[in-house]
Amino acid sequence: MSKLCVRSFSISLDGFGAGPNQSLENPLGIGGLALHGWAFSTKTFQQMFGGDGGTTGIDNDFASRGFRNIGAWILGRNMFGPIRGPWPEANWKGWWGDNPPYHTPVFILTNYARESVTMDGGTTFHFVTDGIHRALERATAVANGQDVRLGGGVATIRQYLRAGLIDEIHLAIAPILLGSGERLFSDIDMLSLGYKCVEHVATQNTTHVVLKKS
Repeated sequence: MSKLCVRSFSISLDGFGAGPNQSLENPLGIGGLALHGWAFSTKTFQQMFGGDGGTTGIDNDFASRGFRNIGAWILGRNMFGPIRGPWPEANWKGWWGDNPPYHTPVFILTNYARESVTMDGGTTFHFVTDGIHRALERATAVANGQDVRLGGGVATIRQYLRAGLIDEIHLAIAPILLGSGERLFSDIDMLSLGYKCVEHVATQNTTHVVLKKS
C-alpha cells in the first residue's frame, strides 16, 4: 500500500525549512541553500546530476533511501519555479534542466491550469488545480503500490500535515540558524497528530530524524 512520505527535508536548528525573501536568485530564500549542505557532497546527489564520486556513509544512506520505492511525487508550485499568478508562457519547465531528478510522474499544486510537461528521464509534470487531496489521489493511482514522496516546500508539507495525510517524515536538521523564513512546525502539534520519533542519528553535517505516524 502506498504511503505519503517526506524524505531528506532539511530544516535549521530554529525550525525553518526556507530562508526569507525567496526569489529566482535565492529559490530557498536567503541562507536557505546552507540547509542542504549535508546532501551536496553525497554520492547520491552527485550521481543525480551527472557527476562522479561523492561521499558515502550515513548522509549518503539517507539521501539514497529518499529515492527508494517512489512511484510519484507531489510538489508545491514554488518548488517548480519562481513564477506567480497565471502561467505567462510554457518555456519554464522547472529548476532542473531537461532531465529532472524525479524520473516519475510529478504533481504540482497550483491555482492555475497548465498542460502537462514531459521531460527526459521519465519525469512528467502534471498541474493540479483542485487541491491537495486530489493531487494525492492522482499520485497514488500512478504510483502502482509504491510510495508517494512529498517534496515540499514548507507550506505544502504543512497543508498535508494539518490534513493528517503524511505517514512518515525524514528531516535533516542542519547545524545553522536562519532567524526568519518559513517555519515547518509553527502552530502544529505533532504529538497530537500522532507522530513519534522512530530513528535519529547525528553526523558531522546534520542530524537525521525520522518521524512516523502511529
